[in-house]
Amino acid sequence: MRALVVEDDQRIAADLDAALGAAGFVVETCADGEDAWFLGDTEDYALIVLDLGLPAMDGLSVLKRWRANGRNMPVLVLTARGAWMERVEGIEAGADDYLPKPFRMEELVARARALVRRSAGQGAAVHRIGALTLDTNRMSVALRGVPVRVTALEYRLLAYLALSNGRVVPPGELLEHLYGDDDAREANALEAVVARLRRKLGAGVIGTRRGFGYFLEGSAA
Repeated sequence: MRALVVEDDQRIAADLDAALGAAGFVVETCADGEDAWFLGDTEDYALIVLDLGLPAMDGLSVLKRWRANGRNMPVLVLTARGAWMERVEGIEAGADDYLPKPFRMEELVARARALVRRSAGQGAAVHRIGALTLDTNRMSVALRGVPVRVTALEYRLLAYLALSNGRVVPPGELLEHLYGDDDAREANALEAVVARLRRKLGAGVIGTRRGFGYFLEGSAA
């Protein structure tokens, strides 16, 4: 799943990149408000982590513009400790959650995962779709109760399909959330990941609607 980190402190941005990447996100970063506004307005992200104190355009203005343009992706706002007015303004402007600095990276990751689940209409960390079980906290997969070893790329594909609630996901959308802006964003790369998973999980887990995309068998339509 793609995540955008908007933070002008290079050290914090690097730490967020590493932590969210380890949690299964494909992370992109930017350091000023104008770039953030453009990316959030034109690209598809499962989550945005937004600092309010940004150069070029402040984070609150960025958030207001996104919401005014109908952009509804989950946004986790980072604020300075004690700046309660900023937090109130952020929530009123459309933030889904906030976290004061300094913060524990484990808490940020937990909040990020929860926001993504809630935006998909799912509250629990464990998803059961037919014979398949995904634990989004442990990043683990089981088939009929038996653990299955999957790569990070394979897990991201299964998790994104699970959070899509039975919707047929077009290949282009899956590629964006598997690779972000990586050069490996090619249809045959996606087909190879799906083929590997079908070998591990059997033919009845990942369904295909030819010409439209992929879905998990047994998920709600």
